[in-house]
Amino acid sequence: MSKFSGALQLTDIDDFITPSQICIKPLPTVPIDKATSRTGAKITIKGDNCLEENESGNQKLKKVEITLQDCLACSGCITSAEGVLITQQSQEELLKVLGENSKKKTIGDFDNVLTIVFTVATQPLLSLAHRYQIGAEDAARHLTGYFRSLGADYVLCTKVADDLALLECRQEFMERYHENKELTMLSSSCPGWVCYAEKTHGNFILPYLSTTRSPQQIMGVLVKQLLAEKLSIPGSRIYHVTVMPCYDKKLEASREDFFNKANNARDVDCVITSVEVEEMLTEHKRTLPQCNPDDLDWPWSEVRPESMVWAHEATLSGGYAEHIFKYAARELFNEVTPKELEFKQLRNRDFREIILKKNGKAVLKFAIANGFRNIQNLVQKLKRGKEGNYHFVEVMACPSGCINGGAQVRPITGQHVHELTQKLEKIYEKLPRSQPENALTKDIYREFLEGFQTDKSNELLHTRYHAVVGQLSTSLNIKW
Repeated sequence: MSKFSGALQLTDIDDFITPSQICIKPLPTVPIDKATSRTGAKITIKGDNCLEENESGNQKLKKVEITLQDCLACSGCITSAEGVLITQQSQEELLKVLGENSKKKTIGDFDNVLTIVFTVATQPLLSLAHRYQIGAEDAARHLTGYFRSLGADYVLCTKVADDLALLECRQEFMERYHENKELTMLSSSCPGWVCYAEKTHGNFILPYLSTTRSPQQIMGVLVKQLLAEKLSIPGSRIYHVTVMPCYDKKLEASREDFFNKANNARDVDCVITSVEVEEMLTEHKRTLPQCNPDDLDWPWSEVRPESMVWAHEATLSGGYAEHIFKYAARELFNEVTPKELEFKQLRNRDFREIILKKNGKAVLKFAIANGFRNIQNLVQKLKRGKEGNYHFVEVMACPSGCINGGAQVRPITGQHVHELTQKLEKIYEKLPRSQPENALTKDIYREFLEGFQTDKSNELLHTRYHAVVGQLSTSLNIKW
């Protein structure tokens, strides 16, 4: 028997939360003619349609549509302050900044010209590659050329930030494990999950979350500080744009924790998504293959990697569970795991686990939980005191993880989204695998972060979370 509330059982929401009862979506109201109407209208529901019965017959009522724009401005899940910040996270704002920067160059106002830097994550590249039926490397090169035509000075990939995020997260896990072997650690690179945790479960769930910054925000530090240092310009003179697979990354970039007071600037100024890139190309009446190709920049060292598009393990969302499991098995129990780990599917394909046993006893138990259905199950277990069930859980809000992010290009030929996701997974599987411990990450720790596990590395590569006290926890149609 399910222990969830009736609302959850009735809505069959699968992977999405039901709307808040305090949803502020305004509805148009039509004044009633008191001379002709003395009673309320009679509403009949037939299937998915609502019919209003009146003298002229049955009239089909228009359905209320709630868009992303409405949700981002909502006073329930998203605060009004965050809603204002989101206006800075659109392709319109991006094109406006690029246009103004171009004018400054034209009139010679070089003191106020910004250095425009784009950072592109792997998942959007795969989404765009499939959309335009080209290879992942080709998509990276054509996208680079497109951004340069818009005014970009540098176009980077996230590889170095992905590597650093894995190294920091695994070290954090090892420290927590030695302190308390029974405590579960939850990944925190998914801003949708973090936002939900802060505003719905607050102080209960926050101690479980990894403090390691997401690759997007680590990239923000590298661009606004390390790259700025190499270019001999202040970080405030860099306009940093990231291309991500989900809208939630816009909220992440807007967090006050990622505003650098020394630079008086955010680590990431603007976030656009895969589908927004597609919209920009459409508005410019171009397809991605029509854009002149160019090489991604690699300003970190003289030695360029063979590829600019990398996979980090095989879980499509950064590889946290896989990478940390392999490392912990080797360092804690002297067990060498296979290169390809086999996660056992449990309730569904989005909840999987892997166990390391010694002398018949489970000594390491990791899981991957994608989608809110599985997140809710996970939180319920923690609240029932079963935190020792898993040592580490990779948590992502989207079903199938980041490869199926909410802002990836959707199917256009009638295919089901699951079919599209499977095709993107196959593209991802063919990418070269990055090894986080490499010459570049060692150089960054030594020369930029003043060493491994230093005060500077902790300050720049980790963050804090904040319980948000508000109406959300009581307004969602969920009882915990």
